Amino acid sequence: MNLAMLKPGEIGQITQIGAIGPIKRRLMDMGVLVGEKVKVEKIAPLGDPIEVTIKNYNLSLRKKEAEGILVEAVK
Repeated sequence: MNLAMLKPGEIGQITQIGAIGPIKRRLMDMGVLVGEKVKVEKIAPLGDPIEVTIKNYNLSLRKKEAEGILVEAVK
């Protein structure tokens, strides 16, 4: 499943970053790394952007960017 599929309040652990090139570099620079836990805080009414918490800070991602981040749901 990808990050965009999680609902607000759900937590996932990043298993793969599917983005390539500058987008992947930018995500990694912001702390989006394999093995990190990410919590979806809220999703805008039209589904874009998605606000998440990772490493104790908030980050807004475009839906297209979130779809490229594969996660495993954490209970």
